This record gives sequence, C-alpha cells and structure tokens, in this order.
Amino acid sequence: MLREYSFLQTRGLSVPLRLCLLLLAMLAVMPMDVLAHAVTEGDKGYIQEISGVNLIPYTYLGAKHMVTGYDHILFLFGVIFYLYRLKDIGLYVSLFAIGHSTTMLIGVYFDIGISSYAIDAIIGLSVVYKALDNMGAFERWLGFQPNPRIATFVFGLCHGFGLATKIQEYEMSRDGLVPNLLAFNVGVELGQLLALGAILIAMGYWRRSASFGRYAYTANVAMMTAGFVLFGMQLTGLFVSTAS
Repeated sequence: MLREYSFLQTRGLSVPLRLCLLLLAMLAVMPMDVLAHAVTEGDKGYIQEISGVNLIPYTYLGAKHMVTGYDHILFLFGVIFYLYRLKDIGLYVSLFAIGHSTTMLIGVYFDIGISSYAIDAIIGLSVVYKALDNMGAFERWLGFQPNPRIATFVFGLCHGFGLATKIQEYEMSRDGLVPNLLAFNVGVELGQLLALGAILIAMGYWRRSASFGRYAYTANVAMMTAGFVLFGMQLTGLFVSTAS
C-alpha cells in the first residue's frame, strides 16, 4: 500500500514527477486559447482551400492534434500508470481508442454540435477521475471501485467528441469526407502510439527507481490538480462564451 506524501515535498523528485509539476505550472499561466488547444489558423486555412480525398494531410493533422493534446496524454498517462503487462496496456488503450474513434467519426459525419469548452471540461474531469482511481480514493470514500475498463471506454467516448469539435473547426469539405475522417483517425492513433511509447519509456525508467514507491501518490495528486485546473479553465471559457 502506498504511503501518502506531501505535495510540497520536492527534494529528490524523479524526472517524471518533475514533468508533472512542470505541466501543472504551465497550465496555471497558459492563456485560454492555448488551453483549448484550438485549431491553428494556418491549418484551418489550408483545410478550407483543399477538397476531395487528401489522406496524408489529414493523417498528419490527426497525429499532430493527439501529440499536442496534453489533456488526452494526461488521461493516457493515468490509465497506464499502474499497468505493467503489455497485454493489459493493449486492452485499455484499445478500449480508449475504440471509444474516441467512434464518437469522433459520428460527431463529425452527423455534424453533432457540442461546445468545445463543455466537452474539454469533461475531459479535464476524466483526468481527475483517473488520478483518484489510481490513488484508491473511490474505495476509501465510496466503498467500491468503479470498473476501470468501462470508465476508460466511456471517457474515450467523451474524448472522441472533443476530437470531433476540433475537426468541425476545420470546416472540412463534404467531398471526400469519410476517407479524410478515417485518415485523421489513423493519424490520431499514430500520435497516440508515439505518446504512449514515450510514456512507457519514462515510466519504465521511473519504476525501476526507488522514487516510484515514494512519489507515485504525489504524481497522481499533481495529475488530479492539473485535471481540476483544466476543468476550471474550460468552465470559465464556457461561461464567458455564453455570456458574450
């Protein structure tokens, strides 16, 4: 059972934990448009100028969005935090991928409009959930542990709608829409594999050190805090956009 350590304890912190704390500090000072990891004007202008089937550009955009989507990566980091076997990692990552692929394709194809701030706020809460799950908080507070497989799939559905809102900002042409969407999804999966590979390398190094047992709990506290920051910023953006 992990011992609980102070979040303010910094001496001897491992590299992965320092990265978590650095991310939290960056989130605290980022402007709202960056926190929404919105579509860049350059990418949007390029997509608006092309039509028909363009597999390579959309694959690139999908990979770019996933690699730069820190909220998705944070959730993925939480999902594999205590997974050691490749079989388990593959299962959970597949559940997440099936979830976000399904709602991304449905959301864009049927033009389902959801506020990007609202869905990104839910994604922030998914990070909070996974951190609390890793800390065993639900077992202590509620007396039961939510099914992690179902939760991963459900939050994958939410993350997919987040991807869909970003794709809709591109204002894609309906000409070649389905192949381009599939290419974008392939890019997302490639980006996810790249992010996962980097996380697994860092986690493998950290788990072999004595600091993992000392600071695993603190790393999840940092991740939970980052999730709350994301949630609060997106909720603020939702209220501001609604009021204006």
